[in-house]
Amino acid sequence: MASSSSSTMILVAGSALLVAAAASFMPRQLGATDVEEEEMITEELICKIFDRLFMEMQAVVASLSQQIQQIQMNGQMIPESQIRKIIKGEFERALLLKQAKVFADFDVDAECVEEATWEFLRIEGEYPKVKKVVERFQKLYDNVTGERTTGSRPGSSAANLPREVVETMQPDKLLKAADAYFGAMTDAMRGLVEKYKAEGKDLKQATVAQELHMEFASMVTEAGEKALEDLGVSAKVFQASIEKHASNPQVGRALSMLQMKQQQDLMALGVIPM
Repeated sequence: MASSSSSTMILVAGSALLVAAAASFMPRQLGATDVEEEEMITEELICKIFDRLFMEMQAVVASLSQQIQQIQMNGQMIPESQIRKIIKGEFERALLLKQAKVFADFDVDAECVEEATWEFLRIEGEYPKVKKVVERFQKLYDNVTGERTTGSRPGSSAANLPREVVETMQPDKLLKAADAYFGAMTDAMRGLVEKYKAEGKDLKQATVAQELHMEFASMVTEAGEKALEDLGVSAKVFQASIEKHASNPQVGRALSMLQMKQQQDLMALGVIPM
């Protein structure tokens, strides 16, 4: 059995792919909704809702990662299967609470949001922005729980989709790619912070901090993936390599250090953690 540190590393790395890169939106039969209310839910609103949920839940992932790391630093060994179960339960519990708050803030009904989301995704390629934010959130859920939901639609299951065989990198090349990935994400945040400061915005204000994190969440994946592309590495190969080397202590320590450095850099910029 892999050591418990491998689960922590997957969680940290999965968070990095989405932080630095959905349970309640899984396929099911949808009931009828009021037409007028459904018409109010636009593509732009769905994207804003998922951006906010993504930001809220990546903060949860970061917190869970720190808690697991602290437990391990204290010398307590927990079986990998138990860690995964705990993480999944805490993530889904937090998602229910965060989702309710987000829907209330946007003054929308959960069922109407869900039906509108699947309606936007019904015709492949017609609403690429919705597809992007939904699948980004599904990837976050997959990274945390170990399940496979990305690409699922009502009446279908991602688990039934053919699995793509992806080549993986050696540890040294993976760490080089990870360094570039984290660096690009930090640079993207630095540029965004400078923009906010130039506009006279106070980063210590809660509303401004939330706006900053939401805008960062919408751009960070592209910044990281661009850095990988410059090295000739795809996001799929990067993620597959992280999963393959999850039990490698050297890789785990290096990724944890990169994450810690990124957090320190962001704090130095005056960014308030969410």
